[in-house]
Amino acid sequence: MAGTLPATGSSAAAAADPQRLTVDLSASEGPVMRGANGALYGLSDDGVPSDAALAPLKITSISQKPEGGAQHPNGDALTVSRSFFRNGGGEVLVMMQDIYPKWPYDDLGIDDYLPKVDKITKEVSADPNSERFVYIPFNEPDLIWYGLNASDPAQYEANRDRFLRDWKTVYQRIRAIDPDATIAGPNESGYHSRLITDFLTFAKRENVLPQIMTWHELGSGSLRDFQGHYDDYRSIERQLDIEPLKINIDEYANRRDLSVPGQLVQWVSMFERNKVYANQAYWDAAGNMDGNVVRSNIPNGGWWFFRWYAGLTGNTVKVTPPQADTIDTLQGLASLDSSRRQAQVLLGGSAGDADVVVRKVPRSLFGRTVTATVAEAAWSGYEGQHAAPRVLTRTKVRVADDGTVTVPLRGLHKMSAYRVVLTPGGSGSPTTPSVPWSASYEAEDAALTDGKVYTQGTVSNANGYAASGTKDVGSLNQPGSKVDFTVSVPKDGTYDLAILYGNQSGTPATQKLIVDGGDPVTVTYPSTENWTYRAKKDLTVRLTAGTHQLTLAKGDTEVTLDRIDLTARTAEPSASYEATLADISGKPSYDYSSSAGVGTGALGLRSGDKAVFDVYAPRDGYYRVVPRASAPVRLALHGQSVAAVPDRPLRLYLVAGNNRITATAKHTAVRSLDVTGAGSTTGTLTYEGATATLAGGAKLVDSRHASAGSYIGWLGNGADSTAEFTVNAPTSGRYVLVVHYAHNDRRDNGHAYNTDIMSRTADITVGDGEPRTVTFKNTWGWDDYWTVGVPVDLRKGANKVTFGNPGAWAPNIDRIEVGRVVG
Repeated sequence: MAGTLPATGSSAAAAADPQRLTVDLSASEGPVMRGANGALYGLSDDGVPSDAALAPLKITSISQKPEGGAQHPNGDALTVSRSFFRNGGGEVLVMMQDIYPKWPYDDLGIDDYLPKVDKITKEVSADPNSERFVYIPFNEPDLIWYGLNASDPAQYEANRDRFLRDWKTVYQRIRAIDPDATIAGPNESGYHSRLITDFLTFAKRENVLPQIMTWHELGSGSLRDFQGHYDDYRSIERQLDIEPLKINIDEYANRRDLSVPGQLVQWVSMFERNKVYANQAYWDAAGNMDGNVVRSNIPNGGWWFFRWYAGLTGNTVKVTPPQADTIDTLQGLASLDSSRRQAQVLLGGSAGDADVVVRKVPRSLFGRTVTATVAEAAWSGYEGQHAAPRVLTRTKVRVADDGTVTVPLRGLHKMSAYRVVLTPGGSGSPTTPSVPWSASYEAEDAALTDGKVYTQGTVSNANGYAASGTKDVGSLNQPGSKVDFTVSVPKDGTYDLAILYGNQSGTPATQKLIVDGGDPVTVTYPSTENWTYRAKKDLTVRLTAGTHQLTLAKGDTEVTLDRIDLTARTAEPSASYEATLADISGKPSYDYSSSAGVGTGALGLRSGDKAVFDVYAPRDGYYRVVPRASAPVRLALHGQSVAAVPDRPLRLYLVAGNNRITATAKHTAVRSLDVTGAGSTTGTLTYEGATATLAGGAKLVDSRHASAGSYIGWLGNGADSTAEFTVNAPTSGRYVLVVHYAHNDRRDNGHAYNTDIMSRTADITVGDGEPRTVTFKNTWGWDDYWTVGVPVDLRKGANKVTFGNPGAWAPNIDRIEVGRVVG
């Protein structure tokens, strides 16, 4: 937890000296670039990830395969560019050699490759957004085709010369078709000064310099070595009299880093500091932004970290960590926006206590006091949902005479990232956040019966999967397998129980939850990519004050356990989304005259201004949404706009995961958007698959995992194969159609590490309207049901809603739900 901020702005006393991370607001590094938020195969299809999950991240670059490339079943650059560009994406890097089916790529010679280069270049150059694509002719040529890592000097020179000839040939081939092409390279698997020097010397002489310099940083040692690599590269440019090239580290990080906020902040801080672009590596499945989006639309802890990163504005400023260029240590990045009068610090990577010392706080921008707001984005697993980051402290602090503010953070979690926001202090005091009691218990520290402790991602095994405490408990596959956790809670009440788990069985798995030897309760775990690709199961338990034993015993199939978290449930889930930290368009004003409420002031909206809030919902359903504002606002959600009165709750339908709510007004000061609830389904309409009229081979299939014992299967793959629901709408208007579906289409290319899952689509037609194609991501198992929400307009009375897919199989449909946007 973050400790209480001292009134004087000086460091709080601590038993041991806290680490110190220093921020100098007077030392600008240049405009915030947000270059390190990219991903290799971060998108798999148009709609995976969803628009609501993608837009808030403001992705600057992604790397994808050529259209029709055989390397993977999806992730085609032109196809995914549609959703990427409409959600504010920057550049699409085309991995041209991913046209080949095998990994490593078959070396069939340059003559085999050149016709493929021609085809790719013609297709890309014909795209309306062709100027936003980047050609990457070679991928890891030090290892693949050319052996540029050869230790024998003569062999290296021979291999190098062949590569350089081919580089020139392909470069000129691309430019002959697309004269304005942006070309990147050489794209080695790591940084090699020898080759970079030879490559740049040749490329300058032959007039085939890339416009973007690329290489990969794929070892835990990169956290130590990248700064040296970058400095060496820039020195080579100077020696050769080459103007500084844009850099994209187009593959970075290991499995143990992806999805982990405390790891990601270490990578992002060093890339942003050096103003280079960088894309996370693709170790597993496409379409989840390399481990940061759950299903298609649900944030995890990594997503929230990148959402914070996307929220940095103004200029980055110098940050001095306790230890520079050191693996797994406290690191950070910071920004100062003079126009908004905000400073933000993102940090993490180390456990224990720390002081964030912010120096040279300009009195002209902040005055004599600031409000310091501290929040935490925790690790929730690759596939574990994460609610809006919890605010730990909001405190008004006096700026010391030397312009310093010190924010003490106590009890940091190593896998978490933290955000510190400084805004000018106004009248009044911010509301003290309610931070419920919470405790975590590692499975490897519990009492085990017929199970085994495994060590996962570590510095020495960086491509192992992340695990809390670097260990988990697996092989819980015997009849008597169980894990007994001894827990202690402070008082009687209801506690949220979060279980970090893995389930590779291919079907929903169960365990028996037993409290103090009582009657067992069945816990059902949806499938995950594999045993160690961590997800999170949320449930509640009632406990009396004191010590208890919570047992998780084997049920139907095997489950891997990592950690459990207990958190006191004190009220309905709620969150306040600060208006001055929302995405904006237009020219809203920032008013910090009052520090009341969320403490970060108010956003002044006038005609033409917009504020967009990213609102989390744990499940599909209705929530109470309250604008804290000085006058009425209009809120837009799912394509509907509704008038909202200050401090009066609206009942709005939110889909599971992230929801983008846009606020507009004629003249209003908005402090926050407050959202409360757990997703009520009162007032929604539910139609089981058995109620649909089926045609053309679509049929009901029995399944004990479906909500009513059956689902609609064999749907699509022909124009006549359809499922038609009759939806009786109580009134005309905008609704959200929630489809409960499952499918497990895959194409195994024999890759050592990529899981080639495929998406399905369905055409959804309402009445006599035009069909809308909706993408449904693979659910990891044929019996695992996920949801996708689709906004639709319905007339009062009976509406025909038809599902089909004339060209391929649609997903299996369990049931549909329909709820008015404004309930």
